[in-house]
Amino acid sequence: MNTTETTPVVPPQIVSEDKTTAIVSYLTLIGFIVAVVLHGSKKTRLGAFHLRQSLGLMLAAIALGVAAMVLAVIPFVGWLIALCAWLGLFVLWVMGLVAAANGEQKPVPVIGAQFQKWFGTAFD
Repeated sequence: MNTTETTPVVPPQIVSEDKTTAIVSYLTLIGFIVAVVLHGSKKTRLGAFHLRQSLGLMLAAIALGVAAMVLAVIPFVGWLIALCAWLGLFVLWVMGLVAAANGEQKPVPVIGAQFQKWFGTAFD
């Protein structure tokens, strides 16, 4: 029998401080500010990535809030559209938070790659 053993590729260890910055960046505006301060003292790629994702999600929430006020004028249909949009943004937020907790640099679906383009040099 000819068996070849391959050693599994082990991803680089993610320091818990890196994950902390990434996770905290998703926890409200105050958490984002704390994460920016933490990232300022020790810059990491994971922290910068999730700070950009979190910033994009916060700006999207502000834009959605303005759009929801406009949609609130339309009874039922406008409310339903706004509710679905808020739920969708919440799902994206949870996906970003889970990726940060796992130490992954995985952009949120649909708009995450765009956030990396728009804010590409921020937090470096």
